[in-house]
Amino acid sequence: MISQQASCTSASPARRLEPGLYLVLTEPPGGYEQLAESAVSEQLPALQLRYKGEDQRRFLQLARNLRDITRGSQTLFIVNDRPDIALIAGADGVHIGQEDLPATDVRGLIGTKMLLGLSTHNLDQVAAAEQEPVDYIGFGPLYPTTSKQQPDPVTGPALLSEAYRLSSRPIVAIGGLTRARLTALDLRSCHNAAVISEVALADDPKAMMRTLHRSILELKGVDPEQPKADRAND
Repeated sequence: MISQQASCTSASPARRLEPGLYLVLTEPPGGYEQLAESAVSEQLPALQLRYKGEDQRRFLQLARNLRDITRGSQTLFIVNDRPDIALIAGADGVHIGQEDLPATDVRGLIGTKMLLGLSTHNLDQVAAAEQEPVDYIGFGPLYPTTSKQQPDPVTGPALLSEAYRLSSRPIVAIGGLTRARLTALDLRSCHNAAVISEVALADDPKAMMRTLHRSILELKGVDPEQPKADRAND
């Protein structure tokens, strides 16, 4: 197993991604700002803005709003796909996919102090990411998902442990994750679990955030009461 420490090709961002729930927001019924406020209140480690609309000015305004909400909090603010909007809004990081701008070019644009995440969908991409200047990788979808119009092929949960053995980067498991499915995963093979619909469509999104975040930490063998400064290496 490769050590879960970033290799020489990764940067040294100002802040690290801590373990736990990685919340992704894509047109949540409760509103972006309200869910972001709840994420900050629950001290989630990361919040990603995944806006897929055509109105780029709305995208930028949402990014600025979420940056204002998360500024000075325990919750990192990540922008999906768009390093330009991440830079303008002053985000903590940007997350890119396999068909977005190359990670090397994005790193050159955003510098070394901003987090850079990269989606991977198979073990070949996980191995290739070792040579990229990224701080963490997403791996999935582990299960079928409705969050994308053209979802990537399902990896299945069994490959998560294989990805862990291949990668020196922290892994964010993603794709169709629910509370029930999380309990069936070996979450010691990932750093974070990303959730979209399970929170956004919950009757009480804030309570669901709290439940999922605590469950993820416990399933990883991390004491939820442990000081945050001691969790980053778990």
